[in-house]
Amino acid sequence: MNSRGMAAMVAVLSFAWVQAQDAPKYSNEFLSIGVGARSLGMGYSQVAATNDVTAGYWNPAGLLGVRGDLQVGAMHSEYFAGIAKYDYLAVAKPIDSASVIGISYIRFGVDNIPNTTELIDNNGNLDYNRITSFSATDNAFLISYARKLKVPGLRVGANAKVVYRSVGPFAHAWGFGLDAGLQYDRGPWRFAAVGRDITGTFNAWSYSLEQRTKDVFARTGNELPVNGVEVTLPRLVLGVARQFKAGSKVDILAEANLENTFDRKRNTLLATSTWSGDPRLGLEVGYARVVFLRAGVNNFQYVTDIKDKRSLNFQPNIGVGLKIKSVALDYALTNIGDGGVALYSNVFSLRFDLYKHNRS
Repeated sequence: MNSRGMAAMVAVLSFAWVQAQDAPKYSNEFLSIGVGARSLGMGYSQVAATNDVTAGYWNPAGLLGVRGDLQVGAMHSEYFAGIAKYDYLAVAKPIDSASVIGISYIRFGVDNIPNTTELIDNNGNLDYNRITSFSATDNAFLISYARKLKVPGLRVGANAKVVYRSVGPFAHAWGFGLDAGLQYDRGPWRFAAVGRDITGTFNAWSYSLEQRTKDVFARTGNELPVNGVEVTLPRLVLGVARQFKAGSKVDILAEANLENTFDRKRNTLLATSTWSGDPRLGLEVGYARVVFLRAGVNNFQYVTDIKDKRSLNFQPNIGVGLKIKSVALDYALTNIGDGGVALYSNVFSLRFDLYKHNRS
């Protein structure tokens, strides 16, 4: 890394530390769920190996692995027994032999939430016809750009992202942030680094409550929300991956990631008073580049039970994939057993390449 790059990294980390003193730890957490069943099946360890349209999320530098004139990716999953739905759609297009552009859309939402704030009319009577419904949704739009540099094996990329969050007609927020990443190949090894929300992502919340709703809040002892700003602090994800050959048809890919946060101590495997490190491990075994088996672990946490016994918990993940010509279908089973507070999730994703002309 040259002196300018080092200075920029120091500036980012210093900015992160300053913001961390007052900012909340968790903001825009829907952007931490991940995209692509391949990635989730490998334990969310993907910043080094990602080389398709999902790289717009994991590491924009990986978009340079996109094949075809246009690559499209989509994913759907459900959480909390189908109450919440998580959707992802993205496209990526090579501009020339050295650059690629991509656009991604992510939505996490709970729909058809009953609104009972007007259940009781002015005369104190229950009127169930006054019940309406609304949606609480988190939306993100990512515009990605990746480019090869003159240094052999070095690629860089960046995201500009717009976040829109809404809670029915009551509240909404707009936010804007930047990500930056790089990948570097050296023999069978691939190294990567991604800075998420490198300048901080600021969500400006505004609320619009009718007087009737304000009165309900007051009678039920709820505080009236006020307009404000929510900040998503920078994170630094480091990754290394290696490809192995086992015979003429078997390929093995192993990757390790470490997500670094700087907002005081979190419940992670590695932590100090100001820094936390969350490791992730993933493995993929492919046969003839058609069938793939995947496994990974992440979300290492120390848990204390009712007897004050402290133990290390983690989240296992498994997945399979099938690739036929230009179409890839992937499946992942994540959050297995008691690896987290949510029920396990079945995740499906689809990816395909489009060509202007037929190719043999």
